[in-house]
Amino acid sequence: MVIEGIPFVIAPLVLAVAGWGVGWPVVGAVFLGLALFVLWFFRNPDRAIPTDPDAIVSPADGKVLSVEKVFESRILKEDVQRVSIFMGLTNVHVNRIPYHGRIVGIFYHPGKFLSAFKEKASLDNEQQALLLETPKGKRILFIQIAGFVARRIVTWVREGDRVERGGRYGLIRFGSRMDVYLPLQCRVTVKPGDRVAGGSSVLGTWS
Repeated sequence: MVIEGIPFVIAPLVLAVAGWGVGWPVVGAVFLGLALFVLWFFRNPDRAIPTDPDAIVSPADGKVLSVEKVFESRILKEDVQRVSIFMGLTNVHVNRIPYHGRIVGIFYHPGKFLSAFKEKASLDNEQQALLLETPKGKRILFIQIAGFVARRIVTWVREGDRVERGGRYGLIRFGSRMDVYLPLQCRVTVKPGDRVAGGSSVLGTWS
């Protein structure tokens, strides 16, 4: 479990104990169930990282919403391939680094809390973008996007940090979206509808 989840577990546990203490067992059971759900939600499992040196892994658990060529106008300012991943309430929400390299930029954008399923969420929702540069000078942009329920983006790395593929770097609380922008030279190996696991599923490879 990630430590950011501890306050969310303690609060319903206290209410559960209080419910039982005043003779309201149903209330106590409800809050205990809520505490167990939050504990499960903030789980932080180990993952088997692919050994293929050319593999780019998914930074998030969830369902691939779309794979398309777009012009990324805010940071990269070039044509790229965007892979959008929706993280539902049942998914692990710890995010992972897609490839080894150095974080050369972190960009926060305040915004709305539209449903993460919506295309407009990629531009309009609150988000935090990380720009990674590989040892060969390639750039990967990956963006944590808050959803309708998610109200808190957490990032543990800083600009200038050297990071490893599959390493944990942050989380988004309670349902969200991750957009990954890959160079056109990459061969994307996922398609809409695929289920991916952060750190272990391969999104694409360097061609």
